[in-house]
Amino acid sequence: MTSKELVASYTYELVKNKFHKDFILGIGTGSTANCFIEIIKKEKPEIKALVSSSEASSNILRSEGFEISELNDVGGPDLYVDGADEVNDKFELIKGGGGAHTREKIVAAASREFICIIDDSKIVKKLGAFPLAIEVIPSARSYVARQIVAMGGKPTYRVGFVTDNGNQILDVINLNFDVPYETEIRLNRIPGVVDNGIFATRKADKVISADSSEARCL
Repeated sequence: MTSKELVASYTYELVKNKFHKDFILGIGTGSTANCFIEIIKKEKPEIKALVSSSEASSNILRSEGFEISELNDVGGPDLYVDGADEVNDKFELIKGGGGAHTREKIVAAASREFICIIDDSKIVKKLGAFPLAIEVIPSARSYVARQIVAMGGKPTYRVGFVTDNGNQILDVINLNFDVPYETEIRLNRIPGVVDNGIFATRKADKVISADSSEARCL
């Protein structure tokens, strides 16, 4: 069993007793979240609704016969489970390697509890080594890039990628992450930015990590 499979299995065992016929479960995006999806597919827990943060995850679940509900129709999930690209000791995150961070942030913000599942390689002392994904309105991409450069960042256009919202991605390095919350807010104030991949305003409530042999709550 890989570390990602191990952390997904551990997490399911931790939360399965919470499920009931009125429970709303939010599912994230990416390779670790996919391992959790595999368990959901196998166990088929009795819950009211599934909410997904990306078309990729929705398609996997639909292929197994699950119905995906819209957030507008069901309200906030009782629990949201998703991975991350980086996690610090305050449970602040960098997400967006898959370009789904805007919808992920919406579902996380709407959820009563957000559990982040990772392998140990994602644990960092300070955020920022992983490029920060910023979703932008296409017509504003160059303007936003210039504003990011003025902040000291180095943006790169993610060529050929379109988000589920029909927008584009700038991947940015060299930003200041001394106070992730402040950088998150400052970036989102730039006209044309839809959202960025810093999860500090709504950070994880719980982080569960694993190496090749053991999973644990951090």
